[in-house]
Amino acid sequence: MSDETIAGIRKTRLTAFAAREAEVYAKARPKAAKALAQGAGTFLGNVPMHWMSDWPMPHLPLVAKAQGARIEDIDGHALDDFCLGDTGSMFGHSPPPVAKAIRQQARRGLTYMLPTETALEAGRLLTERFGNFRWQIATTATDANRFALRVARAVTGRPKVLVFNGCYHGTVDETFVSLEHGVTINSPGLLGQVADLTTTAVCCEFNDLGSVEAALAKGDVAAILTEPVMTNSCMVLPEAGFHDGLRQLSLRYGALLIMDETHTISSGLGGYTGVHSLRPDMFVVGKCVAGGLPTAVWGLSPALADRYYAANDNRPSGRSGMGTTLSGNPMQFACLVATLSGVMTPANYAHMEKLAERLSHGLIKSIDRHKAPWHVVRVGARVEFICAPGPLKNGAEAAFAHQPTVEAAIHTGLINRGSLIAPFHNMMLVSPATKKGQIDRLVANFDTILKDLFA
Repeated sequence: MSDETIAGIRKTRLTAFAAREAEVYAKARPKAAKALAQGAGTFLGNVPMHWMSDWPMPHLPLVAKAQGARIEDIDGHALDDFCLGDTGSMFGHSPPPVAKAIRQQARRGLTYMLPTETALEAGRLLTERFGNFRWQIATTATDANRFALRVARAVTGRPKVLVFNGCYHGTVDETFVSLEHGVTINSPGLLGQVADLTTTAVCCEFNDLGSVEAALAKGDVAAILTEPVMTNSCMVLPEAGFHDGLRQLSLRYGALLIMDETHTISSGLGGYTGVHSLRPDMFVVGKCVAGGLPTAVWGLSPALADRYYAANDNRPSGRSGMGTTLSGNPMQFACLVATLSGVMTPANYAHMEKLAERLSHGLIKSIDRHKAPWHVVRVGARVEFICAPGPLKNGAEAAFAHQPTVEAAIHTGLINRGSLIAPFHNMMLVSPATKKGQIDRLVANFDTILKDLFA
């Protein structure tokens, strides 16, 4: 990269484009600006969740309603939604079967701390959809991953988890480690961090089986926790043989393999694990698994479940460190059943896959037309354009490929033209409710922006 360009774009042109798009955005949303100013001081940082301030626009829009693959804000703008709550609404906003289940269950109570017949049906459907696991329910995938790690340590008697540089597993402490010159360190920027996370975690590069084996050979790793595809920064696909190698190494060295499918459930029916016949010891998925209602599930293979029973029976009495009061509530089970039976269907995935392929091809054509040194990655219904050459091999390359100033300008430009994509990376999701016209508008909007940036 020269001093005059960023991701192939002249800095002066990028700066001018970003300023112009920010001005257009701000002028188009006076109601949101006024409401946000009036509400200032109520929330910490003036947003209900701190990372909402990371969106790149001059200020946030305020949503009036969302349905299917469309969002409307209080200033009257309708957006084709490809962010979809960063996977939480991957199957569309308020899928009809889920909305119906919420209405029906609301009349019967919201939380009991006791199971229902619907809970039993949810367990059956989880097994039918994701495989032969012994299931537990959590509220978030963060919780599910945290509980899975407790089980891993209990049954192996080992302290460490192996994660990959640049990984994402919610806010599980042990996953906030990075590599610096090949050495595991606490990731920079952690707020209020006092513990040395390297005592309970070791970090390797994705697609590097040699470094994984070297870490496992020390004999202190309880589990490998990984996504099938790295999704947190710029998407990184597994190389041929990587997942088979992980499975073989974990078996050889007595470590468990935990597959976190919270983002890669986009891959197809059964997630990446089902589509590619992976064989993890534990399976985790959250976000959209109950149609957007806060829910996550984690499952143990039958053999691992037997080891868990033995460890649990032999531990001293006291708190297990797993479970939260509102997890396993009847609303979660109602929405799980509705999603698994009526939303997460072969027909819906086929629709999502078909349109995601159309989107991917359209973006690639535009990138090629404007000779941008970028590439596109797709995992089922999840598509991402990356402002760097590809493919990327690991988290270090993904971090280097990330271009925040370019991405922020494009993001605002797309919103001004009616298309919303994920704010933290250039991710787009296709839902069952997404229409062909929405795909074509996004591609056309993207092409218009590239024409300006690369003129």
